[in-house]
Amino acid sequence: MASIALSIMSETVEPIVRDTLEAQNRFISDNMRRIFLLIYRMLGNVADAQDLTQEVFIKALQRQDQLKDAEKAAHWLSRIATNTAIDHLRRHGRVSFCDIDSLPEPVATSPSESPEQVVLRAERREMLEGGLRVLTARERAALLLRDVEGLPAEEVARQLNCSKATVRSHIANARVKFRRYLARRKP
Repeated sequence: MASIALSIMSETVEPIVRDTLEAQNRFISDNMRRIFLLIYRMLGNVADAQDLTQEVFIKALQRQDQLKDAEKAAHWLSRIATNTAIDHLRRHGRVSFCDIDSLPEPVATSPSESPEQVVLRAERREMLEGGLRVLTARERAALLLRDVEGLPAEEVARQLNCSKATVRSHIANARVKFRRYLARRKP
């Protein structure tokens, strides 16, 4: 009798567990690169960004029952990532940028991409990283959340635990500093 009950239970439970694992794997693979880049841009350190990306997904999967609306999953995950990165910065102090070139290229260069296009892409990435270095952690977080992640100012304020006016100030200051950085780099 017990073996029949176990057999029925395994036939019922196994597909549910398999579907849940597939959904979790799809969620992770769909968001991994975006979350890593968000954290890397905030911290400027590949090793820390890798560690914190794992930590973010662990936190998210442990709290997935808190997610009420699947449409808002990307913003929910971005908030977890931002808070995790900010907590890390508070614990460990200043940002220390390291070379991201040691990572494999996430998007392989296409055969149609010319050597000039490859060089231009690398120069743009170097300019972006250099511009982010001149910003404070709060300015960098506000700018990335607003301009890269596309979050509204209200959501950025909520994630950074400050007022909407403060977010606007951080973003304005970050843009001014970034423009000055770019102006100094022009030949």
